[in-house]
Amino acid sequence: MDIAAHARSLVERNLYLTLGTVDDAGRPWSTPVYFAPEADREFLWVSATDADHSRHLARRPWVSLVVFDSTVPPYHGRALYAVGTAAQVADDDLDRALASYPRPARDGASAVERADVTGSAPYRLYRATASDLWVLCPREPRQPCELHGRAADHRTRVPA
Repeated sequence: MDIAAHARSLVERNLYLTLGTVDDAGRPWSTPVYFAPEADREFLWVSATDADHSRHLARRPWVSLVVFDSTVPPYHGRALYAVGTAAQVADDDLDRALASYPRPARDGASAVERADVTGSAPYRLYRATASDLWVLCPREPRQPCELHGRAADHRTRVPA
């Protein structure tokens, strides 16, 4: 199995990720966000500036995220895990990011214009950049994880 291809497939097939942030006291917060991929290790989403996770990112850029396929049967988990940093997309990078966000109209998302995420608008576009990625080893329940004919950990690092 090509782990990088499996990771890309998970990202392409799923519309939401669970974003993990931390507040000033170190308390974790998780929230689902509709996202669009931008490059192999970048994830874009729009959030209100007063949302808990947006306020957390303004002070602490570290994030974790999970993209998982909730349509598979129990014990057939398919997921991508990541850690990295995230921030509001800078104005001078907004046009490039808006070329990727939202996903194509066939996924049902409405268009986002620069005016929707700048100035007095209550929303901003954010980008997470993953420093490390892993996938849950795709296998049948109660079977060992094998990649390229060798035993592997249930959570396998995606090569850069």
